Amino acid sequence: MDSLLTLNSAYDVQQSLAEAVRIRRKQKKWSRQELAERSGVPAATIKHFESTGQISLRQFLLLWQLLDSLDTILELTSLKQPLPQNIDDVLKLRT
Repeated sequence: MDSLLTLNSAYDVQQSLAEAVRIRRKQKKWSRQELAERSGVPAATIKHFESTGQISLRQFLLLWQLLDSLDTILELTSLKQPLPQNIDDVLKLRT
């Protein structure tokens, strides 16, 4: 797949994921310690993640499965139909 121009950096995405975890944790009214006990991820790691965006993929998935659905993450791995690049591509889709 061709790279598309984006203004988001890896850092921006890390921060957004950390914020999403923090918001979902607070919606459940869980402390970091409670999330740690439920997930097996140390509270210090959760604090570090929420403040820096740095965490291992495995630990992120352990947190996410408690706070949302792993299906939302799994969807990222599915191949999507490429967007048409020109009118010929659009016409081919209609047949």
